[in-house]
Amino acid sequence: MSFPFKASTFTTALAKAIGATALALTIAWPASAAVDIQEVRSDSGVTAWLVEDYTIPMIAINFAFEGGSIQDPDGKGGLVNLMSALFDEGAGDLESNAFQEALDNAGAEMSFEASTDALYGSMRLLSDNKDEALDLLALAVNEPRFDDNPVERMRQQILTGIRANSRDPQRQGMREFSRMLYGDHPYALEREGTEATITTVTPDDLRATHGDLLAKSNLHVAVVGAIDAETLKADLDRIFGDLPDEAQLKDIARVEPKLGEEVLYEFALPQSTLQLVYPGIERDDPEFFAAYLMNHILGGGTFSSRLFNEVREVRGLTYGIGSWLQGREYSNALAISTSTRADQVTQALDVIKDQVAKFIAEGPTEEELAKAKTYVVGAYAINNLDSSASIARTLLELQRDDLGMDYIETRVGEIESVTLDQVRASAQRLLTAEPSLLVIGPQAQETDTGNGAAAGEEDTDTSN
Repeated sequence: MSFPFKASTFTTALAKAIGATALALTIAWPASAAVDIQEVRSDSGVTAWLVEDYTIPMIAINFAFEGGSIQDPDGKGGLVNLMSALFDEGAGDLESNAFQEALDNAGAEMSFEASTDALYGSMRLLSDNKDEALDLLALAVNEPRFDDNPVERMRQQILTGIRANSRDPQRQGMREFSRMLYGDHPYALEREGTEATITTVTPDDLRATHGDLLAKSNLHVAVVGAIDAETLKADLDRIFGDLPDEAQLKDIARVEPKLGEEVLYEFALPQSTLQLVYPGIERDDPEFFAAYLMNHILGGGTFSSRLFNEVREVRGLTYGIGSWLQGREYSNALAISTSTRADQVTQALDVIKDQVAKFIAEGPTEEELAKAKTYVVGAYAINNLDSSASIARTLLELQRDDLGMDYIETRVGEIESVTLDQVRASAQRLLTAEPSLLVIGPQAQETDTGNGAAAGEEDTDTSN
């Protein structure tokens, strides 16, 4: 998950405080360094995972409240996404401009973002300015103003994006695909809402949802940097201690993506887009890593997968192709996606299905599995543990997935213990169902996909 920081003087202040050489250290974290995680519990019951590091005088705080845009009230689609844009647009006694100025003066970066399943927040700050920065974070979390002018300004920005998306055939095709996959479940909706729904959201609606969504019961916190456990205890209460104990969340039903259907969205594009959706797997399933390695060998390895080799390297049908396991709070899937010339859609689809069928029948080789294990083990530190900010994000997701504080250490053993038979079984389990198919491009309605007769006129989030 990315966090698009608004402009501030954080980088300048940090450079002045510790110099250009030390600034580079905010990015690098030794891949071989052990991650010593402590669980810290405040007097009010707020729990955080802490990694102390005094290499440089900075702190990264990441947190999440379970329940993102999926908690939008009926008829108010886009509310939580709009709310996420307003936390630093005035809080407490500080109106928008005054709050932004105070944030700059504190030498801190603050960000909020709504995903489908969670509301995320983060702050990077200099430890010397900790009190000033955390006071502002506490105001943003507890007392956002939702003043009329910032609400309308952010609403207009979102509406501009919604209107642009309505003219984007890729977004329109994906939106129709989501509706087919998930029916009337909230996963069929986009987190930005629609023009009709976002225009109905009022400041009072935002205040009501803020009171329901932000609470201690659905909160996860991760902290990395120059702060000790006892100091963090007090700071956790400073930021989150006054929140309600229990969130007021509406119940959301689990949903499985509908399989064996097609959405063919015709549009005059230079390239046609293909996406196939198969069943997925729960993150806490004992066979998760077998499925993860299976997916890596099939299509998850960017330049090493079977699909990349057969569809791009051997036949030159695409510039890129990939597959991934999509894990969501209330649904899971495995997706394959690529793009190709319109006159090559049928050929590309045939090659993909042939490779899937071959994988089901034969499974991977010993060499493929060994290479996949080496890559998956080695890439984790590079992608997830290379900076204080990335470690904080990783610890946060480990909490959300309930994987335990020892996950980083036990992960390697779990991966290494996966056998060829387990990977073959995962292929049988996930790939034998008839997938649902999306085709976006010219003459999509005439494409011979061999997947049924369903068609659509017009988003599915299939990222892991």
